[in-house]
Amino acid sequence: MRQLLIAGVCLMAALVSSSGLQAQGPVPSPVITRVFGPETPTGPYKHPACMTELSNGDLFLVYYGGEGEYARDTTVFGSRLRKGDTAWSAPVPLARDPFRSVGNGVIWQAPDGLVWLFYVVRFGDTWGTSRIQAKVSRDLAATWSDAFTVALEAGMMVRNRPIVLHDGTYLLPIYFEDGFDTEQVGPKSTSRFLRFDPRAKSPAWEALGEVRSPKGNIQPAVVELEPGHLIAYARRGGGYGPTKEGWLVRSESRDGGRTWSPGTDSAFPNPNSAVDFLKLTSGALLLVYNDHMWERSPLMLALSDDQDRTWPVKRALATGKNSYAYPIAFQAADGRIHLVYTSDGRKVINHAIVTEAWIRGK
Repeated sequence: MRQLLIAGVCLMAALVSSSGLQAQGPVPSPVITRVFGPETPTGPYKHPACMTELSNGDLFLVYYGGEGEYARDTTVFGSRLRKGDTAWSAPVPLARDPFRSVGNGVIWQAPDGLVWLFYVVRFGDTWGTSRIQAKVSRDLAATWSDAFTVALEAGMMVRNRPIVLHDGTYLLPIYFEDGFDTEQVGPKSTSRFLRFDPRAKSPAWEALGEVRSPKGNIQPAVVELEPGHLIAYARRGGGYGPTKEGWLVRSESRDGGRTWSPGTDSAFPNPNSAVDFLKLTSGALLLVYNDHMWERSPLMLALSDDQDRTWPVKRALATGKNSYAYPIAFQAADGRIHLVYTSDGRKVINHAIVTEAWIRGK
């Protein structure tokens, strides 16, 4: 049985088996599982991670691993937790380059069953030289196509999963990272979006608008509130030191992502780290973020019931002196909310399961 971490909110959690993670019904309190750590032989670095539920009930996890963030040997790895199984499969390489570093794997299954793996290839020493590539699978991530390019412009990267818009097209949040300073996100960095129509005769990812803000912003997470009306929250630009001006950047689109309002500081703190944002089946909006301006702790869950006007419900999932970074969240077929995030110096991947009722304190 894998070691279980206790949520930082000091909730009582019973030891459960990995098969319990797949059980039906509500979870009375968060179950947080340590999935992979330094002992997993893919290199000590395991960050960021992304997870999805496949149509057969399996969970599939990807992350990029190696000796470090800027090492040349990094690879995107994949692992599966089969429905009813008791352990994750050993990670296997899904995307690698013999001459370049790869990073930021994003796994997502489209409504037509096609599984997409997006990832970043870094052509130089910093992320400002990156491009976006992808692979697809037609057999539930068992085998994969050859790699193909999604975005050729230098500095283009991906971090969050696509969403399906009201007209059946897909919207992929991406971003352009400007500059070559590893300790700064440059002010010209922008959140961007690509659109894909699976019904087109020759479908391709079409570039839409971008979000500009005074200090720069990257890694947008997006929700469609109503047909054509989108809200995005993005990671702020700037540095990583103590600040009183570290806020998530917020922007809106009224034309399906083709144009975006100027990015403005929201009411949510942001320590220059990734967030996730999604609409639940109840209609509530869920924002997953670090409630601090320069530290990646605590990891907070917030709910809005009035389409992003107010956020009266907030609950911490993980607290304490650590770095709870790069959360990815999705709502599974059974209604429970899954989150995956890294900790312990980007060496540990954690998987949490919560319910909306728990977030609300019920």
